Amino acid sequence: MTKRFEGRTAFVTGGSRGIGKAIAEEFAKEGAKIAIIDINEEALSEARAEFREKGYEILALQANVVKAAEVEAAIEEVVNTFGSLDILVNNAGIIRDNLLFKMSDSDWDQVIDVHLKGSFHAARAAQKYMVQQKYGRIINISSTSALGNRGQANYATVKAGLQGFTKTLAKELGKYGITSNAVAPGFIETEMTKATAERVGVPFEQFVKGAASRIPVGRSGKPEDIANAVAFFADEKSSYVNGQVLYVAGGPTN
Repeated sequence: MTKRFEGRTAFVTGGSRGIGKAIAEEFAKEGAKIAIIDINEEALSEARAEFREKGYEILALQANVVKAAEVEAAIEEVVNTFGSLDILVNNAGIIRDNLLFKMSDSDWDQVIDVHLKGSFHAARAAQKYMVQQKYGRIINISSTSALGNRGQANYATVKAGLQGFTKTLAKELGKYGITSNAVAPGFIETEMTKATAERVGVPFEQFVKGAASRIPVGRSGKPEDIANAVAFFADEKSSYVNGQVLYVAGGPTN
């Protein structure tokens, strides 16, 4: 039986842990060749070993999404290695949470750079190859925080910005057979939510339980829930789905 991403190459930024890793693994299970970039060399090595152990074809490269030249070089290496670049997932992200009056310029700039500049660099580099082959899927990872979240003025801003970016790419690139969509996760159990629990001084288990009590489906999200939504957008059959934002949050978010 043919797997749905057989013959495709997927490129995931921040793909060595959490949501990014789950997305990469979903594509790999479905037959895609996988490329991931990350700034964390140790996490990259671990992910590379794990994927290879499972028999998946993976290229794991160290690159900083904030630096355009590094992203362009990584994407070029992926195309040279695998022959194409069909799916781009802009997942790399960081948090620097704080209330507005306590937020430093650095807290603001770092979050803006990684999420927005990073996604811009990757999309600009990837579309060159996608336009040539008249096919592509770009999926940006937004968040329910795009609707506003206390202590996250920087993060909410970039996640809302990614939705505007997504819709603009959909209009610009659609005629080349390239779709652009966004997935907006709600509460997902990752290293990032662990860091948030630590910041507010609540044990993670208690933090998860509290979050689940406010979610209509009565449970917290897992990275695999997001990977499933990303795979839907990346599917060849989803060619008429373009410029959409899918909230994966267990129910209405407000």
